[in-house]
Amino acid sequence: MTTNQRQAEDENPAQNVNPAHDENPTHAENPTHADKTDLAEKSDPDDRRNDPVFVERYRAISARDARFDGQFIVGVHSTGIYCRPSCPAVTPRAENVSFYLTSAAAHEAGLRACKRCLPDAVPGSPQWNLRDDVAARSMRMIADGLVDRDGVGGLAAKLGYTPRHLGRILTNELGAGPLALARAHRAQTARLLLTGTDLPVTDVAFAAGFGSIRQFNDTVLAVYQTTPSALREVAQARLARKARHPVTAQTHNVHDTALTLRLPAREPFDAEEVFGFLAERTIAGIESGDRTHYARALRMPNGTATIDAAPNAETPGVVCDVRVSDVADLAPLVSRIRRLFDLDADARAIDIALSSDPSLVASVREHPGVRLPGSLDPDEILFRALIGQQVSVAGARTALSRLAAALGTEIETVPIGRETTGFTRLFPTAEQIARGAAEIVRGPRKRTETIVRVAERLAAGELKLDVGMSRDELNDSLLEIPGIGPWTAGYVAMRVLGSPDVLLVEDLALRNGAVRLGLPSEPRALARRGAEWAPWRSYAGMHLWRQTRA
Repeated sequence: MTTNQRQAEDENPAQNVNPAHDENPTHAENPTHADKTDLAEKSDPDDRRNDPVFVERYRAISARDARFDGQFIVGVHSTGIYCRPSCPAVTPRAENVSFYLTSAAAHEAGLRACKRCLPDAVPGSPQWNLRDDVAARSMRMIADGLVDRDGVGGLAAKLGYTPRHLGRILTNELGAGPLALARAHRAQTARLLLTGTDLPVTDVAFAAGFGSIRQFNDTVLAVYQTTPSALREVAQARLARKARHPVTAQTHNVHDTALTLRLPAREPFDAEEVFGFLAERTIAGIESGDRTHYARALRMPNGTATIDAAPNAETPGVVCDVRVSDVADLAPLVSRIRRLFDLDADARAIDIALSSDPSLVASVREHPGVRLPGSLDPDEILFRALIGQQVSVAGARTALSRLAAALGTEIETVPIGRETTGFTRLFPTAEQIARGAAEIVRGPRKRTETIVRVAERLAAGELKLDVGMSRDELNDSLLEIPGIGPWTAGYVAMRVLGSPDVLLVEDLALRNGAVRLGLPSEPRALARRGAEWAPWRSYAGMHLWRQTRA
């Protein structure tokens, strides 16, 4: 999507948002009771106090419970602002409060962000991975920058709807249409860059996905009731009071920017475990890492990027030095890094649920906040899974390093952060693997044929993987390919979609870990036992996997 196209769409939202009807309502969806509460429908105050969802959320804001930050937005109509649940301000009266799933819905209701609690400066909602409906899939793709690249029409086409009907669904489910949701995401990215870096304001506008400086200024003013420059000045003053060093952004040329990002995680956050998982699977020449840092080079929609991440020593989260060849890739890169480290997971809820099983309680107590490692490149994860079938992690790492050395694109990088050497290439594209894998990949002939077949389908566009797919859609598209079974499809769903409820009972390492915890190792028996861990079976699997490294 060009800058001019995005600007035109931004300035004519009526084309795509809040339709009155759709001529082909083939996917009609009705909001649940909880969704209606999230839309803040006006009703009698007594009725709202009898609504269990409203009561639970009002109790959370009365306790200023930070566990709910990012999971819903508190709209205060008497002051015209919206807050995070833990806002330190005086708790508003119940009749003046509405709850929203998204900040975009609060914007649409005419509210502005609270300057005291900064409701956007928190981890995102875990619901978008837990849910697998159209609204959740839309939110995942909006965060990945699809609307900025392809417009609302592109998002609708990905989901199989007309733009009008998609707008209707999202407005019913989330309180805002796709364009408003994309604008809210841009505003949040802009706030992150304005308050966390000294990237020039003009660059911030385009890095956040805005099509024009005027649209950027208008949106920041509407959401935060201040100008971009004033927003930055307030943040810098706050950092100065905390005696922290400012974050610098280095621009090597107009298409080459390096900066440091601080990305919060929902507590607790077992950083050592997720960094360790990624480090054990690093591919020589593309990645490096250990249990305290992870770095790599990768492709983005408009160019290339490098990241160098480490746990934040001050608060739960990740500090990440990033470099992008095109500033337009910055917003989707932030989203992908958050997904890679699973920063938005509802860790307390997961730990509480898994701790109810006596076999898991000790592991959860020793390692609270275990995360499900995500993906920076869906196609790469599929090839990792195919090459890693029925071999050890070390064996898969060797085979992938050989593949990358032979077929990967060589790159020249500028050192950033802690990483000064090690980046020499990008992971091979599907086209490169289709042409050369047969001569590089060792092992069973049928597995090699499957790898080549998958690469050919990806290269031809016959197979597409992205964060907006549903679990069933991903499974169906993979399992129809000869040589791909449930383990591969499940692993890809976990890593690419962040699916929280996948238990890979055929995985040998996971079964060995189950034995160490006194659980059955036979796949069907383990599957029956694991049903008790729903909807968090993927996280239970992480606890089982780590037993083999203990």
